[in-house]
Amino acid sequence: MSTNLEIKAPVADPAAFRAKAQALATETVGTDDQVDTYFCVPSGRLKLRESSLSGAQLIPYLRPNDGGPRRADYQVISVPDPDGLKALLGEMLGVHRVVRKRREIWLVDNVRIHLDAVDDLGDFMELEAVFDGTPATEAEQQRKVAHLMKELGVDEGDLIATSYEALIG
Repeated sequence: MSTNLEIKAPVADPAAFRAKAQALATETVGTDDQVDTYFCVPSGRLKLRESSLSGAQLIPYLRPNDGGPRRADYQVISVPDPDGLKALLGEMLGVHRVVRKRREIWLVDNVRIHLDAVDDLGDFMELEAVFDGTPATEAEQQRKVAHLMKELGVDEGDLIATSYEALIG
């Protein structure tokens, strides 16, 4: 299983945020057009992501709805036939929501910075610090995320506790 520590917040000025992210980045990944289809599940979340950069991936994950930096445990499973899987899971589980976004991605070491333009919602930023899931490493990731929040001008009071699919609802 993979683990990350993540935050999400609205962005009032995407151009200013982009400039800050580019200045901090150790690597630029690029722009990714994504369609996330969320399925109805009794706990956690299950989405099929169709990505212009990464292809199709099934991503089951567990993450609390907390405003502060929160841990997410997940798997990323490559999907060779996204249309077939989407139809099957839609029939079996039901589709909860579909989220479309354009995501700009930068890296600062192991932390991904996202600038998302989400259809019907607006502009948001995310930080995702990928780590091994151990408590000792989690404290280090908390520090990295807090530092990047400060550098990017994100206040803790701006953080959003839910996913895009919940915000669209």
